[in-house]
Amino acid sequence: MSSTSTVAVIDYGMGNLRSVSQAVEHVARDLNVRVVVTNDPAEVRAASRIVLPGQGHMRDCTRELREAHGGELFGAFMDATRSKPVMGVCVGMQMLLDHSEEGDTPGLGLIPGKVVKFRLDGLKQPDGSRYKVPQMGWNRVKAQPFGAPHPMWAGIPDDSYFYFVHSYHAVVEHPEHAAGETEYGLRFTCAVARDNIFATQFHPEKSAEHGLALYRNFLRWQP
Repeated sequence: MSSTSTVAVIDYGMGNLRSVSQAVEHVARDLNVRVVVTNDPAEVRAASRIVLPGQGHMRDCTRELREAHGGELFGAFMDATRSKPVMGVCVGMQMLLDHSEEGDTPGLGLIPGKVVKFRLDGLKQPDGSRYKVPQMGWNRVKAQPFGAPHPMWAGIPDDSYFYFVHSYHAVVEHPEHAAGETEYGLRFTCAVARDNIFATQFHPEKSAEHGLALYRNFLRWQP
């Protein structure tokens, strides 16, 4: 990989930037990749690949991304989604879909589907305890439930554990866009993919070695 390769972690005021950037920087050291945390549209346009974190309320995240730098940061991101490798994390994944029930919020429409609230009232876990919302903690991920595993899962065993914190989950319109599934009271899509876009509901930066492997795969991915 070229020494001039750069990954931009977008700073629009709503992401878990420190932990995400540190994880990406950790795996980038051996790959000759420069990591920038930026809200500068010019840097986003110049970067080779993009990471979109997200944390908090969906409506706030979407508004801040759309309005940063008078809309120029949003424009730079949307341009990147047409050709560059893009990775979304947590609410950064949810934003890619068409709509979220959280605040009745329109999404970016990059992955057909919606984001809905967990409805687990009355359901009990195998140990007899009630399901709690948000889901908070480690859970298994089934890689690419509808076909061959996505290249982003290279070297990561199926049913590996990743770390989740969320009250809403994705429902994709087309099964081929489901790149990973998890069970928490129901089976739901926890990773989405389309062309040059890959995104996860879970936090790779909080998921130990398998999470670092996912970021490393992203820096190597050639969609």
